[in-house]
Amino acid sequence: MNAIRKRAAVVVGAVLAIAAAGVIVSHEEGPMGTAHAAAAPAPGPEVDVATVIAKNITEWQSYSGRLEAVDKVDIRPLVAGKIVAVHFQDGAIVKKGDALFTIDPKPYQAEVDRASAQLAAAEARASYASSDAERAGRLIASNAIAKRDYDEKRNAALEATANVRAAAAALDAARVNLSYTAITAPVAGRVSRAELTVGNIVSNGSNAPLLTTLVSVSPIYASFEVDEQTYLRYLRHSAGKSVPVTMGLADETGYSRNGAVVSVDNHMDTGSSTLRVRARFDNADGALLPGLYARVKVNGAKEEAAILVDDAAIGTDQAKNFVLVVDAQNKVQWREIKTGNLYEGMRIVTSGLQAGERIVVNGLMRAKPNDSVRAHNVPMAQATVKPAA
Repeated sequence: MNAIRKRAAVVVGAVLAIAAAGVIVSHEEGPMGTAHAAAAPAPGPEVDVATVIAKNITEWQSYSGRLEAVDKVDIRPLVAGKIVAVHFQDGAIVKKGDALFTIDPKPYQAEVDRASAQLAAAEARASYASSDAERAGRLIASNAIAKRDYDEKRNAALEATANVRAAAAALDAARVNLSYTAITAPVAGRVSRAELTVGNIVSNGSNAPLLTTLVSVSPIYASFEVDEQTYLRYLRHSAGKSVPVTMGLADETGYSRNGAVVSVDNHMDTGSSTLRVRARFDNADGALLPGLYARVKVNGAKEEAAILVDDAAIGTDQAKNFVLVVDAQNKVQWREIKTGNLYEGMRIVTSGLQAGERIVVNGLMRAKPNDSVRAHNVPMAQATVKPAA
């Protein structure tokens, strides 16, 4: 029994010794492991970065405007009378000289006949007076008639000649009034509806009623207002030059028609700081109507080097725009920039960035200035980059 108890005591002592050694080892390794873990640097936040795009671009400005007809004519009667015919359908395309309305020509034809008769009578009297004056001229040479009688006959001949001119003028006026009874299209274009139809009595002068309107079809104007900067950059030196523009309608996403600026107003509106501009576009198919809303894009005169970035990568700090630049050591730098217009979905940066620099495009809230980050390179845009000069 004693031998058994001794062996058990030895075993228990060995177990306790091993346990104590384990405790000592654990106490020794624990603080060192913690120190090593504390010494290992924590990994920085993961962000997406992209290289800015350096590209030669032709910048443009977009404006809103309205289409206007090159020629717009209000058709009104020039003589009074009854409308006896309407020669067009509402909305029809007409050529210059096509008949639109006819006012009863009978009274004016009668006036032409009367004036013609008066002219014939005046010519007969003038012929007689001229012959009488010639005879008096032969007689006065031989003193066969008094000088007074000769003067009267000569004066009668001159008066008869003047009466012929007056009668001819009256006939011309009568013929003009007769021609006004046939109302024709002064320009080619599209007519509106007939405001007055057959049987209506119309007057002339300041109270003449509107019969219809006529607008030219092709070409057509797009009228819009540009700001002062656009005028200074693109239009100031455009005299005698063609400034290209493109246009899109309200139901279009792009700019489907090409045109050119044809006129720039002669003064800047100080109230709105805008300038009235007209651009001309072909409208051979007649699809463009005056009054339609138009989106007009004014193109720049030449290509210029530009820096482009994703608009979502730009942050704002009060009145400042900034981006987070990631350097070669993957450290973040806060950088103030100045921005321009959008170009093909990208924002133009006018100052603050250089070609080849990388900026944070995703994860701006996780990145802080002067911190290191794990940069994941992504493309700024899928467009083919043309290196800037």
